[in-house]
Amino acid sequence: MHQKQPPATIAALVAGGGELWARLGPARSATRAALKSRATAGILFILADLRQCRSPFVPLFLDLLRRSLLSFLLSMPAREVQSAHRPESFRGSPLIEVDSLIDRLDLEKIFARRAALHVDLGCGNGSFLCALAQRIPEKNFLGIERLLGRIRSATRKAAKIGNVRLLRMESSYVVRYLLPTRSVETFYLLFPDPWPKRRHWRRRLVTEDFLSAISQALVENGTFRIATDQREYFEKMKEMARANSNFAIIDPSVADLPLTKFERTFRAQGASIHWLELRKVSPVR
Repeated sequence: MHQKQPPATIAALVAGGGELWARLGPARSATRAALKSRATAGILFILADLRQCRSPFVPLFLDLLRRSLLSFLLSMPAREVQSAHRPESFRGSPLIEVDSLIDRLDLEKIFARRAALHVDLGCGNGSFLCALAQRIPEKNFLGIERLLGRIRSATRKAAKIGNVRLLRMESSYVVRYLLPTRSVETFYLLFPDPWPKRRHWRRRLVTEDFLSAISQALVENGTFRIATDQREYFEKMKEMARANSNFAIIDPSVADLPLTKFERTFRAQGASIHWLELRKVSPVR
């Protein structure tokens, strides 16, 4: 007797899920721990990392997984959602409490004003972000950082700076799903983890897909400023930018920028700093 085949959608989900499960390997216990503790930032980091799988079935499975996890998180009691995003010691601070992990951020409400927005991706301890925000008080500044220790340090630095807000979350998720379209004047990505080993390149933040998401979030003629001490990573990002019709590579204008902690360290070691500045342009039709 001919066995009835499952619908194509279910087959795709199963195939995608199998690959993801095998790929996670040792990280599965970390995934379970993140879910058990309801650590939102940890879950979103895992979701962002899984986007790098190449199977054609993965996007379908990943979208279903993302929606299920977000529904679960949003169904938690308000006090548990608060603890997942912000410890009690952060109340009244510039750290943003996210009401929805699906809806775009209401930037005017978050900053209590309308102004051009600059976003520091992976803001670390906030030293660069806060120094720049104090130099340009007429603009809004949003720092995104995943690590709790760093976001605590950034929160203390930004406590008395009115034009700075912070968000503890994975940068790639915020760019893709939370920042409104055409809302950002300038992105900064300063000394991202280079993942120098070839087998780890898939973990790098800057990919073709990520550049497209950056383009969606930038205003017309908006800029994306990148710095790295890794020549190979710099050349790879430059190659991706050249292949993206939404960007033009321009001469970097970095004289007006404060030094980051990493930049000071690398310069003290005599390392070269490679800057890449991209400007959003209208594609030629």
